[in-house]
Amino acid sequence: MTLLDPPRTTPEPSAVQAARPAPAPSGTAVPGARPGPERRAALRALLRRPSALAALVVLLVCVPTGNSDVTAAVHVTAADVASLGLVALCGWRAAGAVLRGGGGLLPPRAVLVFTGVLVGVAAAAIASQDPSQSLSGFVRITQVFVLVPIAVLLSLRDRRDLRLILGALVAAAVVEGGVGVEQFLTGTGASYDGGTVRAVGTFGASDVMAMSAVVSYGLLAALGLALEARAAGRRRAATGLGLLSAAMVLPLAVSYSRGSWIATAAAVGVALLLTDVRLALRGLVFTLAAAVVLIGGLGLGGASVTARLSSITTVAGSAPDHSVSDRYDLWTTAERIWRDHPVTGVGPKEFPQFRDAHAPLRLSSGSDTAGAGAGFAKEPLLSPHNMYLLVLSEQGLVGLTAFGALFLALLLGAARCVRRERRSGGAGLGAALIGLLAWQLVDFLYADIGGTTTVLVSVVLGLAAYGAFTVPEAAAP
Repeated sequence: MTLLDPPRTTPEPSAVQAARPAPAPSGTAVPGARPGPERRAALRALLRRPSALAALVVLLVCVPTGNSDVTAAVHVTAADVASLGLVALCGWRAAGAVLRGGGGLLPPRAVLVFTGVLVGVAAAAIASQDPSQSLSGFVRITQVFVLVPIAVLLSLRDRRDLRLILGALVAAAVVEGGVGVEQFLTGTGASYDGGTVRAVGTFGASDVMAMSAVVSYGLLAALGLALEARAAGRRRAATGLGLLSAAMVLPLAVSYSRGSWIATAAAVGVALLLTDVRLALRGLVFTLAAAVVLIGGLGLGGASVTARLSSITTVAGSAPDHSVSDRYDLWTTAERIWRDHPVTGVGPKEFPQFRDAHAPLRLSSGSDTAGAGAGFAKEPLLSPHNMYLLVLSEQGLVGLTAFGALFLALLLGAARCVRRERRSGGAGLGAALIGLLAWQLVDFLYADIGGTTTVLVSVVLGLAAYGAFTVPEAAAP
């Protein structure tokens, strides 16, 4: 309003004006009204790029769930709800494309391997000793290994979508790793070796392996993005992402998760060897030097990390590591259950019902947890802590064959993706995909699904399926 404008007056409202409803503020929903242009534009944007919702699924994993029981039969998190929204969104888009005559949206190989997993778990649920109990297991496995991976695969259209989800993995790892390091330095983590120094991030003492999984995913995603930036000639971005990937070694170390250590070392080795052998050797030298400085020089958990590594094979003697001996006893238990039910297993979610009848006498009743804001509790051992043995005991040879076909197809396809990138003169994103998949397959030797980060397994499988069953565009600066 300028000085030449006439003064504004507010006239008295007439009876008709007073009877009219006041206009709704911008962005406010009016019952019965059609969505405003802003909401319609946002919905169209989400439909065009559903990978944003997949990235949100990753970030929502970091939302604290308190000290809830992660071993409960039904444990739904914010990330689970978002993943179901992603499935619904991609299903709607796929149905619309089919109705418009777009044909099949999934490659035939993807349809074959994911259908095999669905058939295997359905057969095990039908032949279960308690089909009603196995129904929740059937739903969970279908969500984790079929529906959400397919939705992630359908949400990826180009390398921008892939970078978005990898960036979300890095962001989640930075958040959880930062919280974990703070817990280690201030002694506010989970209980470990007489103290409360075990880094668990926002997941609490009842889910001590969750933070290490998130940090491992982020480390590998940052490494892949750094390799891509290096191939494209973006030196500053490559250096920054490489240093960020290396910095995640510290929160991973103070998580004291032996399975994550082994899986991360194997995954980084696979990714670098398939990308550049000389770079792999330089990376090994740099990692050893950083370990000497951080652990040997600064003393950041050196004695504890060394003792934790040496405990992997400590199952005998006067002071055996009970967590290790219990895990090996659970493996034996799973094998005995399978021998009694070799074809379709005992059914999803049925391992706890058959555990005591097949377990060695020395198996503990549960593992002790405390710290990170929670009191002492004993978590029951409801699975064999080995995904392959869990599938074998609950789904038999039928289920294990289906899962083996899925994992083998993804692994071979991701390796081909890396070779395609190398031939086209680029590298990085394919290395990230095969690194994430290799981490998951190795980690399954020491862990299985369950807990807050289970939905991230689905995201990793969906990313690997994108590299295995599609032909990503060549890397470009």
